[in-house]
Amino acid sequence: MREIVLDTETTGLDPASGHRVVEIACIELENHVPTGRHFHTYCNPEREMPADAFQIHGLSTEFLAGHPPFADKIEALLAFLGEAQLVIHNAEFDLRFLDYELTRAGRPALGRERGIVDTVTLARRKYPGAPASLDALCRRFEIDLTAREKHGAMLDCELLALVYLELVGGREPGLDLAASARRRRRALGQAQVRPPRPHGPSEAELEAHAEFVAKLKQPVWLG
Repeated sequence: MREIVLDTETTGLDPASGHRVVEIACIELENHVPTGRHFHTYCNPEREMPADAFQIHGLSTEFLAGHPPFADKIEALLAFLGEAQLVIHNAEFDLRFLDYELTRAGRPALGRERGIVDTVTLARRKYPGAPASLDALCRRFEIDLTAREKHGAMLDCELLALVYLELVGGREPGLDLAASARRRRRALGQAQVRPPRPHGPSEAELEAHAEFVAKLKQPVWLG
């Protein structure tokens, strides 16, 4: 099964208020395993970057001015997505922005029939009442967050792929028994080897046994 882990960064919270996508990243999974293929681009939002959004992702108006608008990247994005199921953290937010950008460019919105996995919903079902932010889930699964000083679509995609793997069953998708066996063998190779215990009878035990057998009048093995 082909899936795409997707994340965006934007100028604000609501496209209806004129906010735009400024970064989009996608990572391809095949049967829950990253293939190494990815899509990533920055987009010129054709507007100023609000200070509060800049504090979150650090993408300035000046930096983004040197990149193409979202409309110029649509064909490459849709080609990468194909018909794959999408894996998104707080999916409604990103989908609302993507649909806005697509319809603004005269293209149809992303079809929901492809399948959408919202990892926030997935986490809340699995851990009711627990925090479901990306940071909280990374801490729960002991995923390194040291590089996440600010939000970034590509880094967040990489973290989300690891979180998603945990949410659907752990870091060994497909039950990689061969790898597990190799780890066990390595662990055993590092363990202290104990010499076998002696199990043979002592001289005293042999003499006692001979005396006991001599007292038997009709042993079954002679019958």
